[in-house]
Amino acid sequence: MSQAQPYAIPVASLDEETRADFMVKVYQHLVAAIVAFVAFETLLFATGAAEGLFNLVYGRGGAWLLVLGGFMVVNWLATAAAHDLANPGRQYAGLFALAGAEALIFAPFLYYVFNEGGGGTTTVASAAAITAVAFAGLTVVGLVTRRDLSFMRPLLMWAGVMSLVLIFAAVVFGLELGVWFTLAMIALAGGAIIYQTQTIMRHYPPEAYVGASIQLFASVMLLFWYVLRLLSRR
Repeated sequence: MSQAQPYAIPVASLDEETRADFMVKVYQHLVAAIVAFVAFETLLFATGAAEGLFNLVYGRGGAWLLVLGGFMVVNWLATAAAHDLANPGRQYAGLFALAGAEALIFAPFLYYVFNEGGGGTTTVASAAAITAVAFAGLTVVGLVTRRDLSFMRPLLMWAGVMSLVLIFAAVVFGLELGVWFTLAMIALAGGAIIYQTQTIMRHYPPEAYVGASIQLFASVMLLFWYVLRLLSRR
């Protein structure tokens, strides 16, 4: 949820054609990251690694909470590559490394949903559909609003830190992170998407489309995780 540094003229200051081309590239790379995530996930299931990760994670009390914490930490670390505008190769590596890391983190959870009473394919498909619709709506809000949303950055960072504190407390003290925590995290992911959508247009230069897609991919996967978690609780 970081803001890009103004290394060059931001897209918002350029002509309409350049802005449109930039956004098309951003969403093309976002789709490419999602496809890579699905490919990595398919490989993990085909090789039996997903089942092994499930047994490792869910066979130990509190381990799934550590996965939640690791999930957020991986997202934050991967976005550091988004701002290395002088090194496009690092940006691409960051994008696809994030897709692979997300696949590893999601694997035990998806295995549970598919095989252990979490609702199966219907639940996953429903979560994906809800995430896609929500992302489209949040994107429109981020693009059309004229209000400067920079005030959201410290709020989102504070909320992210507090969520990690709650997860750590749940691991240490055996607390239950219930439905309200899940709803709060969905709201956090939604706020991040709105903020990032405006930020990449107002502050990112035209050549930073890969970095912009990293930011959005991390938030989309966060949203998908908690929507899936909410639906699987049924």
